[in-house]
Amino acid sequence: MSFRAGFIALIGRPNAGKSTLLNHILNHKVAIVSNKAQTTRNMIRGIKTTNEYQMVFIDTPGIHKPQHELGRQLNRLAFSALEGVDVIYYLLDATKPFGKGDQFVLDLCLKQELPILLILNKIDLITKKQLMELLLQYSSMDIFKEVIPVSAKNNDNIDRLLEVTKEFIPEQEAFFSDDSMVDLPEYFYITEIIREHVLHLTNQEVPHSVAVTLDNFKEDKKAILIQASIIADRDSQKGILIGKQGAMLKDIGQNARVELEKRFNKPVYLDLVVKVDKNWRNVQKRLNAYNNWDLDE
Repeated sequence: MSFRAGFIALIGRPNAGKSTLLNHILNHKVAIVSNKAQTTRNMIRGIKTTNEYQMVFIDTPGIHKPQHELGRQLNRLAFSALEGVDVIYYLLDATKPFGKGDQFVLDLCLKQELPILLILNKIDLITKKQLMELLLQYSSMDIFKEVIPVSAKNNDNIDRLLEVTKEFIPEQEAFFSDDSMVDLPEYFYITEIIREHVLHLTNQEVPHSVAVTLDNFKEDKKAILIQASIIADRDSQKGILIGKQGAMLKDIGQNARVELEKRFNKPVYLDLVVKVDKNWRNVQKRLNAYNNWDLDE
């Protein structure tokens, strides 16, 4: 059997489950996850290699109606992910009705004239009858190569998805070495893990207004020292992020440290500070710096 290799873009509305799906496909956490929109701010490339194929998955920001330059940039990143891929995973949340936003994303996918696999995610949250109705509804549209129901959270039907995907990627040599899983540097994941715990612990506008920068990283045989800044765009958000007597910042730091220690398999000393850079979400230079977008170029 000939070896196959190709690129697959994961496209959909916010919270469709793209990052969760990618993490379960790779059986490794490469993308942070939360129930907040705009969690993913970069094109995360995850690589899965077997004896039969190498699939390079591109996780993208959820496509949405932007309220600021950050949102517009996130949409542009998602759009650009469709260039040069072999297959599109078009993800839908099975618990939500098909809306105008979903149609907008679908129209964008159809313009690429590429194989589109419709992935109905979160099937663990609906009944079998509801699932059958959705399968009939979307299969009748006759625009998808296949409609595949999955539960990314529970790892249901992922093997079937990969088997189908293999048929749509070309016969060619691998792009990356067998042991490659991601193509982004370690410092990117450090800042993402910290930001993930900000997302988990804060509410309303704060999660969307925060970026994280890595200020210092030192490692020896025994431990790692990490100094990082959490960037807010208003003074009021700084107070929320620090919390009463520093309680919120302490919780963010403790939770992030635990996860970082698991990743590096050694003690981590994490020093966090909160800074304000007003209106950073509308300044291109700040957007590039705070979101590591130079890595995607």
